[in-house]
Amino acid sequence: MLCDIKMPKVDGIEFLEKAREINSDVPVIMISGHGNIDTAVDAVKKGAFDYISKPPDLNRLLITLRNALDKQSLVTETKVLKRKASKVQEIVGDSAPIVKIKATIDKVAPTDARVLITGENGAGKELVARWIHEKSNRNSNPIVEVNCAAIPSELIESELFGHEKGSFTSAIKQRIGKFETANGGTLFLDEIGDMSLAAQAKVLRALQEGKITRVGAEKDINVDVRVIAATNKDLLKEVEQKNFRLDLYHRLGVIIIHVPSLNDRRDDIPLLVDYFLDIIATEYGQPKKEIDKKAIEYLKNYNWTGNIRELRNVVERLIILSGKSITVDDVNTYVLP
Repeated sequence: MLCDIKMPKVDGIEFLEKAREINSDVPVIMISGHGNIDTAVDAVKKGAFDYISKPPDLNRLLITLRNALDKQSLVTETKVLKRKASKVQEIVGDSAPIVKIKATIDKVAPTDARVLITGENGAGKELVARWIHEKSNRNSNPIVEVNCAAIPSELIESELFGHEKGSFTSAIKQRIGKFETANGGTLFLDEIGDMSLAAQAKVLRALQEGKITRVGAEKDINVDVRVIAATNKDLLKEVEQKNFRLDLYHRLGVIIIHVPSLNDRRDDIPLLVDYFLDIIATEYGQPKKEIDKKAIEYLKNYNWTGNIRELRNVVERLIILSGKSITVDDVNTYVLP
């Protein structure tokens, strides 16, 4: 932004202060034909990127503009990197179920109690697990995630407990398992309802005795791990169908936290949309877009089968495809079937 010092309706310095309040990331270059060193110092103190006297030298102006844009790019990049580097995203919402979940996390996290998190895909089970670890006494050590549904049943034991060289055909070297990697920290077993019965038996032993044995080894290894598990299945039904061990269910479910679907917490949708508008705009290095109140109402009444994950994708789609602001027409065109 290029701004004169002397203007008929408002003083340039006063304008600078108001502009900085609205958006402090936009570089402001002050220009004046009545300049002196005190005015220049005052402008820079109040947030101006630079001060140029009239008539401006073209080369000086171009260099100043280039430097201002470089600084703006660095500020945006820093914000994105800070967000990516931050350990855990917020749990956004003030609905009754979310308030209860936050309170439960605060009570459970300082203990070593095992936690079973239930809920639909995309509802935020992993986020709850990460906050439990973050607020625990183990947060200086890692939280190690294992997606039990993504690993073939014949490899899950090796993934969890490790293996010795030569213990099976493709075991060309020793491997440390996730239980050992998470020693002193937290092991997050996502989609544990998909774990094979053979692996369940070994996990049960590890929880009971605090010991594991690598595949192909005879020596026991002591591990100090807090286990948090998550599933989108009804584990008691899985027990009835002989797909899940009842004793493991009771070992895992000391504390059970149910994460509601987005359809069960629609009052949180305006807060979540605003949160995603903010972080996605920062990631893209763009100004945050406004969204029409009626568009918010449409989103509140939408059937969110993919939960929070789907909502984030929808907000990102609307940011990319809409105009200066997001309208009801944009929602009708890009979201609703």
